Amino acid sequence: MAGNSQRRNKRNVGSKKGPQVGTGGHSRRALRGKGPTPPAEMRKGHPKQRAANAAAKRAARTGGRQGVPRGRGGKGTAELVYGRNSVVEALRAGIPASTLYVAQFVDADDRVREAFKLANEMGVPLMEAPRPELDRLTEGGHHQGLALQIPPYEYAHPDDLVEAANEAGEVPLIVVLDGITDPRNLGAVIRSAAAFGAHGVVVPERRAAGMTAGAWKTSAGAAARVPVARASNLRQVLEAYRKQGLFVVGLAADGDVELGELATADEPLVIVLGSEGKGLSRLVTETCDQTAAIPMAAGNESLNAGVAAGIVLYEVASRRRG
Repeated sequence: MAGNSQRRNKRNVGSKKGPQVGTGGHSRRALRGKGPTPPAEMRKGHPKQRAANAAAKRAARTGGRQGVPRGRGGKGTAELVYGRNSVVEALRAGIPASTLYVAQFVDADDRVREAFKLANEMGVPLMEAPRPELDRLTEGGHHQGLALQIPPYEYAHPDDLVEAANEAGEVPLIVVLDGITDPRNLGAVIRSAAAFGAHGVVVPERRAAGMTAGAWKTSAGAAARVPVARASNLRQVLEAYRKQGLFVVGLAADGDVELGELATADEPLVIVLGSEGKGLSRLVTETCDQTAAIPMAAGNESLNAGVAAGIVLYEVASRRRG
C-alpha cells in the first residue's frame, strides 16, 4: 500500500502549480505572435494589392501632377468592349475597366492569356460566365469568349480646370471642342494637350464625342493625365472663362490674325476648335475674343481637330517658353 501511494504521489508532481523545470523561455518565444494582420493592400498576391500597385503605376505615369476632381461634370455611360483583339488592345492602352468577363471553357490562346495577365496586373477582376450570358451582354456580338466592362467616365467641371492651374501656379491653358463627334479626334486632342501642358479639355454634353474606349485608346494613355470636363452650354462656359480673366481664341480658316501673330499666347488662354467640316458654330464664334488661322499651302482647306490642336498648342507652348 505504501508503495502504491508513493507511485501516485510521483505521478501527481507534474500537475502541481508553481515553478517547474522548463525550457528556459524558448517555448515562450516560439509561441510569440507575429503582430496584427497587415491590411489587404500590403498582402502579397491579394487582389487589393494588385489594384493598389496598378493605381501607383498610373500615378507614376502622370509625373506627379496634381489631379483634377472628377465627377462634378457628371458621368458618361458604361461601355462593353468585346472580342479578343479589342479586349487585349483596351487593356494594353490602360483603359480603366471594372470586370473582364470570360466564357466558360474558353479556348485559351495567346490573346486570352495576355488578357488574363494584363487584367491581373491592373487589378481587374475576372468573372466566368456562360456563353449565353455573354451573348446577352454583347447583344449577340462576336465576343470570342471575352468582354471587358468599361465604367462610366467621371467628367470634371469646367471651373476645376482653371482652379487646378491656379493651384499649381501655372498660367491656365484650356482646349474647348465645338462639334467634334469622332472619339478618335477627341483622343488625339487629349494627347496633344498632355504633350504641350494644357490643363484640360472641355466638350459639350450633347452632339459631341465623349470619353469612350476609342477616345481612351487614341489618347495613348494621356487621358489618365489630362482631365476632360463636360459643359451643358458651351457658350456660357466660354463667357464664364472670360469673366475669370481668360482670353478666348477660336481657330478659324478666316481668322482675324495668323497663329504666329497671336499676342495673347502667354496669357491665360482658351483655345476653341471646331469640326473639320463645319468649323466653329456662330454662337461660339461670337463669344470668342479673337479668331486665329493656321497658315496653310493653297488648296488645303482644313485640318482635323487632332492635328490642329497639336499645331496650336505647340505654338503656344513655344511662346511661353520663349
